[in-house]
Amino acid sequence: MIKKLLLAVLLAAPMCLSAQTLKFGTINTQEIFNVMPEKATAEATLRDAAAKYEAEGKKLQEALVKQQEELTKLDQDTTTPKAIKDRRAQEFQESYQKYQNFQQTASQELQKTQETLLAPIMDKLQKAIQAVGAEGGYTFIYDLSIPAVLYTGNGAEDVSAKVKAKLGIK
Repeated sequence: MIKKLLLAVLLAAPMCLSAQTLKFGTINTQEIFNVMPEKATAEATLRDAAAKYEAEGKKLQEALVKQQEELTKLDQDTTTPKAIKDRRAQEFQESYQKYQNFQQTASQELQKTQETLLAPIMDKLQKAIQAVGAEGGYTFIYDLSIPAVLYTGNGAEDVSAKVKAKLGIK
């Protein structure tokens, strides 16, 4: 019984495979993403935000350096009471902690801004790829910018130009 079933599967397999035509496509999403006009706009917005954070960080750093210089002078003054020196040292520690918190928050906010700005662009690219895939009747479209693809044979068609056309990129 099992031999008959196996024989039937082996005889039917070539017919099933010939009935299906697989169409493969390749694309380099990184290349297309880099030429999308929206990416340049997003990068400019991100650069502006980074410059503002950098300017604010520089102000905080300059104030911190000034405070440290004053603290050093105060430490060298033998007439200043220890309680005042301790209070100023505590103020310096608090200022330093605020500076570190600002740096961390700025980094997190820039990362969030980047994700917020780039997500719609990636979504637009993905929708264009899906549209080209559906219109072209592709079974699979492989992304060549991901190093997992090791071989692209003659049967695969590069659909990057079609996706660029769908996005209005020349």
